[in-house]
Amino acid sequence: MPRRKRTAGSSSDGTEDSDFSADLEHAEAPESAHRRSSTRLTRASLRLSQSSQDIKQGVDRDETPPRTPTGNAPSSESDIEVSSPSNDLEDERLAKELSLKEAAAHDLSHRPKRRRFHESYNFNMKCPTPGCNSLGHLTGRHERHFSISGCPLYHNLSADECKGKATTRDKQTEERTLSHRQDENRHSTRNQAPTDRQLRYKEKVTELRRKRNSGLNKEQKEKYMEHRQSHGTSREPLLENITSDYDLELFRKAQARASEDLEKLRLAGHVSEGSNMIKTIVFGRYELDTWYHSPYPEEYARLGRLYMCEFCLKYMKSQTILRRHLAKCVWKHPPGDEIYRKGNISVFEVDGKKNKIYCQNLCLLAKLFLDHKTLYYDVEPFLFYVMTEADNTGCHLVGYFSKEKNSFLNYNVSCILTMPQYMRQGYGKMLIDFSYLLSKVEEKVGSPERPLSDLGLISYRSYWKEVLLRYLNNFQGKEISIKEISQETAVNPVDIVSTLQSLQMLKYWKGKHLVLKRQDLIDDWKAKETKRGNGKTIDPTALKWTPPKGT
Repeated sequence: MPRRKRTAGSSSDGTEDSDFSADLEHAEAPESAHRRSSTRLTRASLRLSQSSQDIKQGVDRDETPPRTPTGNAPSSESDIEVSSPSNDLEDERLAKELSLKEAAAHDLSHRPKRRRFHESYNFNMKCPTPGCNSLGHLTGRHERHFSISGCPLYHNLSADECKGKATTRDKQTEERTLSHRQDENRHSTRNQAPTDRQLRYKEKVTELRRKRNSGLNKEQKEKYMEHRQSHGTSREPLLENITSDYDLELFRKAQARASEDLEKLRLAGHVSEGSNMIKTIVFGRYELDTWYHSPYPEEYARLGRLYMCEFCLKYMKSQTILRRHLAKCVWKHPPGDEIYRKGNISVFEVDGKKNKIYCQNLCLLAKLFLDHKTLYYDVEPFLFYVMTEADNTGCHLVGYFSKEKNSFLNYNVSCILTMPQYMRQGYGKMLIDFSYLLSKVEEKVGSPERPLSDLGLISYRSYWKEVLLRYLNNFQGKEISIKEISQETAVNPVDIVSTLQSLQMLKYWKGKHLVLKRQDLIDDWKAKETKRGNGKTIDPTALKWTPPKGT
């Protein structure tokens, strides 16, 4: 009996103590012959009751093994020793109660069920195809879509048809993988003959392509025209009977694969539907973050990232399409005439009327980094002067400026841009200097079209300051006029006056305007010129150009 009291006192839970005392009362039966077996039963029931308490508390805590009154986990069920049939019945009753308590502890049926959707889906977005509910996907592997590339309705299919085609493609992939494994046992030699399976497949493809219809009959043509008139560009044209069924199926597989690649990019965060804002562009060996919105077609603007050929400026949806384009693109420099070359720097004159697509793509690209640009598609009245940097792979776009062919206000620049990867390297001033060089050849006074962007205004003010300080440094006379400076530098007199005022070099004294020659500013400019060197300058002798006549 003292041993039992010591064991009960070692318990830290009041519930366990009460259960133990009840077991003691049950164990002290009138029959003293069964005292030892009752003691064993008391220990077993105590372990079972404490196990149920631990399980009940372990729902909110970590699931630890049930503890004994001494603090140790029971080694196995063999520790419970029973010596009579009545004890067996009691143990079965306790075990049944324990199982009921465990079931109640793990039962989560009272909790409300949650609807599980893909965490990346934005249900506020909708597919741009008219009449589409954004359900299904062209690949047959996703529940929803938000772009035309994944829209079953745009491709004249249903969501169930897309799932069926996906199942068929999976089966074909498994069969192809199995056949490749069978061919792995063959010795790999360069001039190895095709297998029987490959020959049979070749004959099958040839036979399928022979079944191509020679042309559309009258009913099919009427059906196609009706589909085009009713849906326009909001649906894909009907493609049946245009080519063989085999080639059409290959095209469908390519569409599904491209759509799957775009879906992976979207899930990775590289594609953002609904923003209509291209966040990044892959341009040559650079990946550039954009600054402003550009009116690219909606199916491209919704992607969030564009891939561009740096030579022809064609924009594409994926890296795979870009890689295939680069394999067959023959352009290595802008179209038009090369009118300037010195070292690895060249300038090409591109007519917006002769190279309309290139100039439109150039304007769309420029809008990604310019806020005030409004011209995108009407490029025929403009000339584009594209500056490039050449290496062994081609002439890479550095920047450009455009000007009207016939400007009544003598604007020598309508839009000017330096690509972000070439900024703060002196190329912006080279473009500005080149525009004024053309004005000098035309014997005109030029000025940039307003409004200027923030970076453009800073660049022009820096250029005008440099031109005026250079002119004053070389000027040896006593009297100077704004008109003479304008004729010498081709800078508009209004721009000269505003620059002189900003430099505090224009004073009004005794009814006359005086230009002060501040030697401190000239000395600072000379020191910067010496430090900078003559790396990024325009050489007038390298220009081979005559002003264009007419439009």
